[in-house]
Amino acid sequence: MIKKVILSACLLISFVSFAQQGTASPYSFFGIGDVRFKGTLENRSMAGVAVEQDTIHLNLDNPASYASLIQTTFTVGGTYATSNLKTTSQSEKAQRSTFDYLALGIPMGKFGASFGLIPVSSVGYKIREDNSATEGATSSQLDGKGGVNKVYFGLSYKIMRGWNVGVDAQYNFGKITTTSIEAITGVQNGTAEVNTSELSGVGFSFGTMYQKKINKKTSVFSSLSYSFASNLNSDNTRVISVQGDSDPYVIPTETTKLKLPNKLSIGLGVGEARKWLVGANMTFQGDGQLANYYNSASNVRYESYSKYAIGGYYLPNYASFTSYMSRITYRAGLKYEKIGLIVNNESIKDVGMTLGAGVPIPGSFSNVNFGIEFGKRGTTAADLVQENYVNFSVSFSFNDKWFVKSKYQ
Repeated sequence: MIKKVILSACLLISFVSFAQQGTASPYSFFGIGDVRFKGTLENRSMAGVAVEQDTIHLNLDNPASYASLIQTTFTVGGTYATSNLKTTSQSEKAQRSTFDYLALGIPMGKFGASFGLIPVSSVGYKIREDNSATEGATSSQLDGKGGVNKVYFGLSYKIMRGWNVGVDAQYNFGKITTTSIEAITGVQNGTAEVNTSELSGVGFSFGTMYQKKINKKTSVFSSLSYSFASNLNSDNTRVISVQGDSDPYVIPTETTKLKLPNKLSIGLGVGEARKWLVGANMTFQGDGQLANYYNSASNVRYESYSKYAIGGYYLPNYASFTSYMSRITYRAGLKYEKIGLIVNNESIKDVGMTLGAGVPIPGSFSNVNFGIEFGKRGTTAADLVQENYVNFSVSFSFNDKWFVKSKYQ
């Protein structure tokens, strides 16, 4: 039965989300687009705090977590996002449905393994400048779509009680397509330029997690993970055409190398396992080399990324037989991010709050998780765009002993 539920959930989320662009942000024009992955919904609902060695939920932010699993865990998640994009004079609304992650975690004694598919970044913007009412004026249209995904495999080992280490290997791949159309009022045909980049590369990360009891009930939790800088090869194609002309001009372009920066994440928390947790995470990332030949601009530069988050959860009584509400996990968090982009000398920031709940599926260790995130990114200063967003997310975490042979036939 549980396998049918898993299959149904995968098909539903994949069908709804893969047909949609993963972002509607004009800031996705730069670099490799918006960085999409923020961890599993359980951790995202705590603003990204991921310090506890959870036994029934996958922690995709630190590969050291896999050795703490006690059952095979399959998780899949998706988001319906809404945003209000505004400048000092205009505003527009946007919606999109996205696939967030699909992963499997397998316990193996002192070892644990995990593999899965995760969208890393998304490009999805439509920018218009309409001057068609003025004779001889130029109107333009910019469209972008695509992004970067990764498949990963990770292995973790429990060195001793409370102390895990782990490593991840990732293969990054994707395609970004941008279209620029210009038309002059009074001139019959406009021109179009289409740039396509096929992206690929590998990356590696490692992590460690440690927890220790400080009294009979309360423990201290810590987490550290590091991702090495890696290259992303970009095979580029540029096609220029005149609208109505069936013979486009293909311009040869060289393969470029983008550099994904190194990233360090540190977390610390205190709490009682399966009862409550309060924690904080800090993440720092280099500025990298993300500008490609088609999206470099004189008014744009990249800086180091940083994120600060606090969050936690409360679970009234996970073992209650009389109150279903007592077995629901309640989560919340606050975050502050510098996304690593400077436009018109303005550092783009993202400030938000998260809320969530983990609802158990009766008769199992599995659960359905719901989350809401609302915040603000960017600013209307310096002729820029401010995004006020609300994201609604759902994930399924299915847990079972999948690889145990039955004693009875």
